[in-house]
Amino acid sequence: MSDTQLTVTLSGGGIDDARTVVRALEGVFGAPDDLPADERATVRTATFRASAAPQTAAAPSADAGRLSAPVTVTVQGSPQAVATASETLTRAFSVREEGAASGDQEQERQLLLVP
Repeated sequence: MSDTQLTVTLSGGGIDDARTVVRALEGVFGAPDDLPADERATVRTATFRASAAPQTAAAPSADAGRLSAPVTVTVQGSPQAVATASETLTRAFSVREEGAASGDQEQERQLLLVP
């Protein structure tokens, strides 16, 4: 399998906070299928199609932005994609790990990003 999927689920904060988090991941995973767009949603998702070996986490771009409120982020995908996403978000934001779950071929990690 040459491609894998990374699913990012975001709750808390507003639409701009969700987009800020997604933009922080674009440097490593490329553009998501869609940016979070529903202003009224309480949970937003973004899906990235990542290579089986995503780029190593780079320093976040200078325009990564700040969050206006705490955001809970769940990343789900291959172990390498989840680890890379977690590392990227840790470099871009103040992060507290809230939990993790592992399956045979996928992992899930929940992070709390605080302003």
